[in-house]
Amino acid sequence: MQTISLSLVAAAAMALPGLAAAQSALQPLRLSDALAEADRGAFANRQATANAASSRAQAALPLKGILPSARVEGGFVRTTDPIGAFGTTLRQRAVTPAAFDPARLNDPAPVNNVTGGLVFEVPVFNADALTGWRAARTAAEATGAMADWTAVNTRAMVVKAYYGAVLASEKVGMLTQAKRAADAAVKQVESMVRQGLVTKADQLQASVRAGDIEAQLLAARNEAVTARQQLAMLLGRSDTVLVALPASLPSDSAVRAFARASQPAVAETNTPLERDDVRAAQLGARAAAADRQRATATLLPRVNGFARYDYNSPTALYAGKPNWTVGLMGSWSLFGGANELADVAGASARARSAKAGEEAAQANARVEADAAARAVTLASQRLDLAITAAAQSREAHRLVEKRYTGGLATIAELLGAETAATGAALAESAARYTLIDALAQHRRALGADPGALAQLEPATRASSNDIRNEDPTV
Repeated sequence: MQTISLSLVAAAAMALPGLAAAQSALQPLRLSDALAEADRGAFANRQATANAASSRAQAALPLKGILPSARVEGGFVRTTDPIGAFGTTLRQRAVTPAAFDPARLNDPAPVNNVTGGLVFEVPVFNADALTGWRAARTAAEATGAMADWTAVNTRAMVVKAYYGAVLASEKVGMLTQAKRAADAAVKQVESMVRQGLVTKADQLQASVRAGDIEAQLLAARNEAVTARQQLAMLLGRSDTVLVALPASLPSDSAVRAFARASQPAVAETNTPLERDDVRAAQLGARAAAADRQRATATLLPRVNGFARYDYNSPTALYAGKPNWTVGLMGSWSLFGGANELADVAGASARARSAKAGEEAAQANARVEADAAARAVTLASQRLDLAITAAAQSREAHRLVEKRYTGGLATIAELLGAETAATGAALAESAARYTLIDALAQHRRALGADPGALAQLEPATRASSNDIRNEDPTV
């Protein structure tokens, strides 16, 4: 068993350098590339695009009552009906004096007829079809606008998920360093206990601190895996392969500079919002109004023209001498069991509902924009406070560590300072991420492109704190 175990350890040791080399060669996914991938393959985007294409196809159906049409007909008839038999003979231009024999007229022999026809139909006046086509076309435009809005939402979610996964990776790196420091402190305290310099209680406090850091690290690694998987799913990937990401978020200075550049847009709360969801609501109201006109137009007369060539032969299709027919057909439904009136009433109600929806979309957009602007201001202030707190915590830890080295501070004070410094560093990263997300949501609320936050990313290399390097079991 020892031989087998040693063999497995040796094989794993030989495989690790190759695995590390493959991982080090893996380049991190840039936000700009993630956004482009989501534009092409995100599940929500693909569904919205397909729905828009379906609506555009459906919008062409009312053209049947507007554009001319042509069709080819063919058939076969065999009959002994006196009128049908004589009419068929007449159509085939095969009437002879014998055909007027009363006996043949009353009891004709079976007659075969192969019919062929070329039919042309020309709508002359169909007001309901014209207004229905206009309503369907506008409704298709509204669906397209909603597809555009879905793409904007997806880009905002990609920014949130991307930097959320980077934050999770950065947290793993911080806690990994904290765990190494905690483990080193435990060993140092154990040595000091053996020398009689500190008590057993100090050793237990250091062990508790190390155990707490390890528990946080395990949870952070799990969160990082989940965050990367969620990002991959959001990009439209069907596999569960984890993406490589940068080691840390953009710097505080870069994020705050982007936020300062966004301040003019934050302040302009009275400007009209050009959001795709508002545009979709406006188009939906116009489509509903056009549909109300369609329903009203069903009360008007309809006029259609037609022309046809017909062939009749006892044996062959499109044989014999053709005959032609042209005509004009008008119809006017004066009363259809109140169906038309119900259609008009329903369309009018839908138009009022769509108009209310348009106003609600505009009001909701303004509320979202104002709330997003306040969220940017709040996140900026919280980041400033977190930066100050992190700097103060680092300085406090340095001073306590200096006092501890000189024997003027206890191990409990040192561990408390380390805990505060680690917590402040994590809070600073979280505040930075909150500001990034607030900036993305603010751009979305204004109808701008959240993908502009790709300006924050510098030229990056593969993460040295990749969770797959930290935990070989992932």
